Amino acid sequence: MRRSTVMILFGTILGVFAFIAAGVLFALRPYLSYQELLEVDRFYVPAFLYIIVLLLFAAIVVTWIAHFYLKNQENRIKDKLHWLYLGNYEHAAFTKKRDKSLFMDQYCNAIHLEIEMLRKKMLSLSREVQHLSAHPQQVGNETKEEILEQERHRIARELHDSVSQQLFAAMMMLSAVNERADDFPEKIQKQMRLIEGIINESQSEMRALLLHLRPTKLEGKSLKKGIEQLLVELKSKVQIAIKWEIDDVHTMSGIEDHFFRIVQELLSNTLRHAKASHLEVYLKQTLQEISLRVYDDGVGFDTSIEKSGSYGLMNIKERVQGMGGSCKIISFPKKGTVIEIRIPNTNVNTNDASAE
Repeated sequence: MRRSTVMILFGTILGVFAFIAAGVLFALRPYLSYQELLEVDRFYVPAFLYIIVLLLFAAIVVTWIAHFYLKNQENRIKDKLHWLYLGNYEHAAFTKKRDKSLFMDQYCNAIHLEIEMLRKKMLSLSREVQHLSAHPQQVGNETKEEILEQERHRIARELHDSVSQQLFAAMMMLSAVNERADDFPEKIQKQMRLIEGIINESQSEMRALLLHLRPTKLEGKSLKKGIEQLLVELKSKVQIAIKWEIDDVHTMSGIEDHFFRIVQELLSNTLRHAKASHLEVYLKQTLQEISLRVYDDGVGFDTSIEKSGSYGLMNIKERVQGMGGSCKIISFPKKGTVIEIRIPNTNVNTNDASAE
């Protein structure tokens, strides 16, 4: 609460007490006149001064109690609104019982009821958004996902059969030449090492592109199994330390496909841009939400600068927004990147919090 609000509250309470005290003194007129009251003293202190001090003390005590209660209610309301903003509609803050109080309890209860109605409305809208996101979009006689899937297969097949094979052949020929590298001048050896590095980077880029163009659906597998197979395959092909903890998530199949695709996008971005040596992936499901957290110790970037090549992250944000969730990106140059995604877990049958 602001200081001005506290002063207004104190002034109001002091005025009420002063009015009550004046009423009591007015009622005592037949027994004690104002002149007699002024002559009453205790330890050479007039009785009127005692009354003023008592009024101030009582007003301060009641103001402190009221401020403490109102501050507590304000914090609870802020806490609920904060979790609504984050999309965590089943947080314990919404089910916590309030202590009964006579002080403005009716007005505070009305505010909490309005917040509860808002929570239920946002939870309902989040369910609708997730159902729409999981429902395939028709384009002619095919769904949008089927068209994209066919195109991805075609591009991946052409890249593997042409560019990937040519890079492999170039590396094999360079290896054969390197066997006689000692007979070449130092300048030529330096150029050959540079060429070898370029080919290695091109192969890594090709692996990332092929990973990016893999099937976007789980094809009957669970989300846990699909992500773990993806990480195991990546670990066998790329020199990077990978750690993961994947929960057996149960939600709508369309939402699982979105999460699988997001993981593919994040892994592809890490391989192509981060130059990381360590990668961590965590997927957790609770009664309130489903969260995905990906960390790498790569080069990082400045999140305040929008780059034209950040299409992958933009695509991820659009997917997350389509599921009614939130995406937080924390990154600093040369200090790695953390991407945290949270969506409401609307697939569980939880009891709605009772109105307070």
